[in-house]
Amino acid sequence: MTALPPEDDLLLLIGDTARLIGTYADRVARRHGMTKAQWVLLLKLSRHPGLSQKDLAELMEVEPITVGRLVDRLEARGLVARDADGHDRRVWRLRLTPDAGPLLEVLAGHRADIAEMIVTGIGHPTVQTMQKGLMQVKANVVGALKGAEAPNDDTKLAVAQ
Repeated sequence: MTALPPEDDLLLLIGDTARLIGTYADRVARRHGMTKAQWVLLLKLSRHPGLSQKDLAELMEVEPITVGRLVDRLEARGLVARDADGHDRRVWRLRLTPDAGPLLEVLAGHRADIAEMIVTGIGHPTVQTMQKGLMQVKANVVGALKGAEAPNDDTKLAVAQ
């Protein structure tokens, strides 16, 4: 891989960094016979047990059919179970099985390793500032998604005139 010049465009830098971290995490997940998406599902379900597939899809920001396919694969491995909802027979509640525990412990170690790797060579105060800044960036984007539409070309022209 040839060395590329440093990227100073913030939007591209954030996007490229997130994509590269995702690619690295996917490689780590594959060592355990899974994908990064399956890893994320297990992590989200460990933090929010009993979610429906629809709720989990919203939390993961993917379509419900995607979660259904991920759950199918994890269920086949004995890591996730579907339980009928007591109030709505159309809804399945998801839970981790006891077999998921040891794998989640291993994956937690990998998460810690990845977190350490991405901040190598960066001082703790800078890491804290980055974390605070990225949290604000995320809040800004979430707010924008909930509220205003992206400006169209007409808006830009009106401002420029």
